Amino acid sequence: MKVIVTDEISEKGLELLHNDQRVELDVRLGLSKAELYEVIGGYDAIITRSGTQVDAELLSHAKQLKMVARAGVGIDNVDVQAASERGIIVVNAPFGNTNSAAEHTMAILLSLCRNVPEANASLKGGKWLRAPFTGYELKNKTLGLIGLGKVGGRVALRARSFEMDVLVYDPYISEKRAADFGTRLVELDELVRSADVLTVHTPLNEETRDMVTATHFAAMKQGVLIVNCARGGIINEAAMLAALESGKVAGAAFDVWSEEPPQDETIKQLIAHPHMVVTPHLGANTFEAQTNVAIDVSREILNLL
Repeated sequence: MKVIVTDEISEKGLELLHNDQRVELDVRLGLSKAELYEVIGGYDAIITRSGTQVDAELLSHAKQLKMVARAGVGIDNVDVQAASERGIIVVNAPFGNTNSAAEHTMAILLSLCRNVPEANASLKGGKWLRAPFTGYELKNKTLGLIGLGKVGGRVALRARSFEMDVLVYDPYISEKRAADFGTRLVELDELVRSADVLTVHTPLNEETRDMVTATHFAAMKQGVLIVNCARGGIINEAAMLAALESGKVAGAAFDVWSEEPPQDETIKQLIAHPHMVVTPHLGANTFEAQTNVAIDVSREILNLL
């Protein structure tokens, strides 16, 4: 079986494939679309992260492809319907980076609350200032959590350890599951009105795109904090920028964007806003997570064999 790797994947995680004599593994990073179209026809499987768009056009060139393996949780860069129509199996790694994403959510939230980026830059710049960087505690604050899945559940547990009250909106879970995490299940309108901090943990699909809009921001508490470490586009970015500029939102922490790398002017303004803590989609970027997801998709390819 010939397998092509088109994005940065942990070498340690690929050892399963390297060590299997049935597999011929080619790591081909940085291919242009035209170059990928030219070579993809010779492969039985492709391993990607988010850097390769596995769309209908690419699949039309993949005459012998049997599997698309996405080394991560989401599959929004894969045209699953087009793959299914061609009998191509699509797999991902739904568990490998859940802990990494949950920890990064807490990292950027705490960085926002305690002004870590600004204080770090100030001190490194030779200044000794404290008062401008007075922050917020999480204790006794209400966290509004949209999505109590694999990542959302871990965030809920960590928030509870900070003595936060956690409200959850998730139409696909039971009240018992919410209670098991020490949270309370509510409707979206109540969550938006009640939250001191709002964080999203859902996939990006037609149901969740622009899930949080200007209407929701208008109903939020003055000075609310917003976190998105899930997928860009779940929170409407134009509405997010307007809420920051009006002062309705005191600050936000985003790891993900509707366009990556960002070219859109609204996203660029959002990234540059002084009340934003931003990172370039690092939620899954730990050594442990990258190894885990690579192992998971490697096992899927061996299962196919």
